Amino acid sequence: MNTRTLISLDQDDKAWLDEQAAARAQPMTRMVQEAVAEYRVRQESRGGEPLATLLERTAGLFARRRGTVEDGLVVQQRLRGEWDAGRPGAKATRR
Repeated sequence: MNTRTLISLDQDDKAWLDEQAAARAQPMTRMVQEAVAEYRVRQESRGGEPLATLLERTAGLFARRRGTVEDGLVVQQRLRGEWDAGRPGAKATRR
């Protein structure tokens, strides 16, 4: 059993959706149902965690893997300095 829901769409999005529905010979309602179902599957396959939670959980993975706590910018500058050191005539990178 479906539940009726009122949604508001941007005028351009609504026009696009109408065109797509006509091209597929499907009701616009069916296309919205499929889009929501697909979005739900994608979200749940991620474990359902919000992006903020995922970022918090993965923050510092590089430091934990290496066993040190080092700022990412410092690592980036050091590595770029190593690249520059091998180039003839390269300027020293400020650190």
